[in-house]
Amino acid sequence: MSERRRLGLDFHGQVFLHFLSASSISTSSFNLAASLAEEGNAQGFSGGRVLGFFGSLWSAAPFGFGEVQLGLTWEQAGDIWVRARGGVVAPVLRIAVALCMVMSVMLVFEKILMGATSLFSKVFSQWRPRRRYKFEPIGEDLEVGYPTVLVQIPMYNEKQVYKLSIGAACGLSWPLDRLIIQVLDDSTDPEIKNLVEEECKTWRSKGFSIKYEIRDNRHGYKAGALKEGMKHSYVGQCDFVVIFDADFQPETDFLIETIPFLIHNPDIALVQTRWKFVNSNECMITRIQEMSMDYHFKVEQESGSTMYSFFGFNGTAGVWRISALEEAGGWKDRTTVEDMDLAVRATLCGWKFVYLGNVKVKSELPSTLKALRSQQFRWSCGPANLFRKIHLEILKTKKVAAKKKIYLIYSFFIVRRILSHTVTFMFYCVVIPFSVFVPEVKVTPWGVVYIPTTITLLNSVGTPSSFHLLLFWIFYENVMSMHRMRAVMTGLFETGKVNEWVVTKKLGNKSQEDKTEQPCKQSTLNISGRFLLPELGMALYLFICACYDFRHGKNNYCFYIFPQAITFFIVGIGYVGTFIPS
Repeated sequence: MSERRRLGLDFHGQVFLHFLSASSISTSSFNLAASLAEEGNAQGFSGGRVLGFFGSLWSAAPFGFGEVQLGLTWEQAGDIWVRARGGVVAPVLRIAVALCMVMSVMLVFEKILMGATSLFSKVFSQWRPRRRYKFEPIGEDLEVGYPTVLVQIPMYNEKQVYKLSIGAACGLSWPLDRLIIQVLDDSTDPEIKNLVEEECKTWRSKGFSIKYEIRDNRHGYKAGALKEGMKHSYVGQCDFVVIFDADFQPETDFLIETIPFLIHNPDIALVQTRWKFVNSNECMITRIQEMSMDYHFKVEQESGSTMYSFFGFNGTAGVWRISALEEAGGWKDRTTVEDMDLAVRATLCGWKFVYLGNVKVKSELPSTLKALRSQQFRWSCGPANLFRKIHLEILKTKKVAAKKKIYLIYSFFIVRRILSHTVTFMFYCVVIPFSVFVPEVKVTPWGVVYIPTTITLLNSVGTPSSFHLLLFWIFYENVMSMHRMRAVMTGLFETGKVNEWVVTKKLGNKSQEDKTEQPCKQSTLNISGRFLLPELGMALYLFICACYDFRHGKNNYCFYIFPQAITFFIVGIGYVGTFIPS
């Protein structure tokens, strides 16, 4: 060993011994730590540092660990660690780094392509929907006239928002004799069912054709309700069906802006509009969700509509051609993403989709952590499970070109729905932090800095007004990536809660009312009921990695790992979002 290296190790050992002698640790603990420091220095530079670091934690612990008699000397332990690190840990970590780098490159190129396509469609007006497809405003003087439209509003115990959605649907500018509103109420609360039924009767008395439909079970959840709704005889009068979730409030001109695309373009099956959020400024997690959702609509949906006339149906704020819906096989409840399932089957039949970014429908973002986690689990598990069930159907179909098949399997499913969540968690929350313990493995700067920076900047284009929140967005998305990756694995392997449907609770104005009327309720909540052990475990793991990197590392990863650990801890104790007293 070189003199410089030996002196460096001796220095660390002496500092470690000085720290122990100045603290109130038992004699046996001190002797154990002293032995550890000496043996650690004897193992070599990196091995001594690792043993010294964990030895300091061991000896300073208040649990009496120093009294434990080990059957293995520290010299032997250090030798085992160095050998295992060089022969097993380092090679495995190199493979993990390489795989994560490949997935990161796949993801960043996908995002660059989508961003470029979205920008192209905005710069060159001939690629905008009204220029690409025939569009003529509907008027009474046209031969086609006004087609009969069915508006479906599925709901489940929606006490806070049922009036908003029903009122907005009845406010649509459309001849009353050509508009049928169908409220599909799966509520299990008798009081709420009565309220919804009375609201329907009120609008019916005003001349609206509004149907209140219920079932004696909730089989198939939302997909089951929509499927049952299509079986009623009066649906045969309708050419198109519009779907609004219970918290969605369309503008009065919604049908006037969307229906003409379906009337004048017989090859179009779906017109999807953009969501606009009424509570985006409610708290930090709604601001962060707004950034992600705006990117989804402005970039992902826009680029899919431009390149392939295909994108995933968002389940609401869209208009379907009923004949296309029926040709695709109707609603199926085999996954928790019945909307995406229908969209994929329809495009496999040769139908086209159109996304209208200029038509916006007001809706609500989940503002509580529990509601958000349930929604994100369903949105991550469902697509992975759908890919498992439909990939062979995509490959075998004859009505779709090979280019579109590749897009569906590679871009739409594998990169965006599976790899994106996996690489975000594994690379930035597991592999990079663990690399601080294995100096033999180096992660190149373009993998640590350039790729994530590019992805972050591309995601910021959807909501420029929230650019200052990018760092919060990064740390929060990394935390949620663990929950999403677990959901993806659940969907891919069909384990656990793969088909569990938890309705995202809508609060309407309740959160604001509670903040006004009961401002002190938040402090009296039982925080122990909100603990998330996986997130707290990740917080501890990252904190240890950050401490070690701060003391011994040379890459300054600790400046990223420390705030990421804090974010995991904050989410782990549930101290995010709004708190609604029961």
